[in-house]
Amino acid sequence: MTRTDLRISSCTLAVHDLDEALGFYRDVLGFEVRDDDGSEGMRWVSVGPPSQPDAQTALNPGR
Repeated sequence: MTRTDLRISSCTLAVHDLDEALGFYRDVLGFEVRDDDGSEGMRWVSVGPPSQPDAQTALNPGR
């Protein structure tokens, strides 16, 4: 049997409050904000740990 390294590069999490979730991931966990963009009443935010520049988590506000 060979060993394979499993890596996750992105995932999406549904959140109730985007600003609250952003504060938690950024201020409590120390994640970097990778993208914070919005248009036409929609906002997209992705964060990730500084030690893993290729990994990101998209925070998706549930509506």
